This record gives sequence, C-alpha cells and structure tokens, in this order.
Amino acid sequence: MFFGGGTIGPAGVVHASMIEDGFAELVGGRRQGVLVTLRKDGWPQLSNVNYGWDSETQTIRISTTDDRAKTSNMRRDPRVSFHVTSGDFWSYVVVDGHAELSAVATDPHDAAVEELIDLYRSVQGEHPDWDDYRAAMVRDRRLVVRIKAERAYGAVRR
Repeated sequence: MFFGGGTIGPAGVVHASMIEDGFAELVGGRRQGVLVTLRKDGWPQLSNVNYGWDSETQTIRISTTDDRAKTSNMRRDPRVSFHVTSGDFWSYVVVDGHAELSAVATDPHDAAVEELIDLYRSVQGEHPDWDDYRAAMVRDRRLVVRIKAERAYGAVRR
C-alpha cells in the first residue's frame, strides 16, 4: 500500500513526496532498524543497523564500511527496504527506496567524515574525542548510506 502524496513520472512511476505521518513518527522515534539489500542471487540480506532520520527530507542515514556485503549489494542494486518496529513490537513500518552511497572516508577532514560526524551527532550526541573519531572513520573506510523514503507500508497502533 502506498501512503503519502506523489507525482506520476515517466512510464507511470509514482514518486512519493512524503510518507504518512504515523509512519514517519515511528521511524523518527527509533534509532535501530533492519536494512534489507539484495544479494547477487536475488535473495535478501538483512542487517541490523543504527540509523538517523531526517524528517525534513524523509531520509534514513546509516554508517557502514566499504568492505561489507551490504555495501557491495547496494552498489550493484540500490533498491533497499528498511524495517523499523516499535518497542512493543506490534507497530512497524517498512520504507522502500534507493540507496545513495557517499564517498568513502579517505581524509579526517573530507566531506564523508563531516557527514559521518553529523550522523553520529544525530544518533548518539557528542563524541568524547572527535580527532580519534575522524581517524577511525578513515581507518575503517566508512561511508554514509542515504535512503530517501519513496514509499512506506506497515501498521502503526495508536
């Protein structure tokens, strides 16, 4: 089921402008979810992740490393789903979208590291040693996954 406004683009594809408020509230109120990517053989791969939610742009952001299977999967096929449940498990939302990957962090002061810092702050708050954090992002070859919510479905109990 598709929720939210949208426009019809080329070939009749519906492009969402916003997902339903209840779904956005659930995604915005949590910090852990399940990222679903597609393996080469077409089977799904699920990864438990921490994430940040930008309610203004309705974008999920995730920090990961360049060598993970999920990263290879998203480079090959950017279609992803993201599953979030409520604390009591009975409300859930699945957000579908296309993954966009930042550059891999290669310098402690590059744009990738700056975005990783912004993401960290949105999820965890302040870090006790930003210089150490910056060095770790480069050493780990981290990047940011951005998933703009294109559509969503689920059940939100009120």
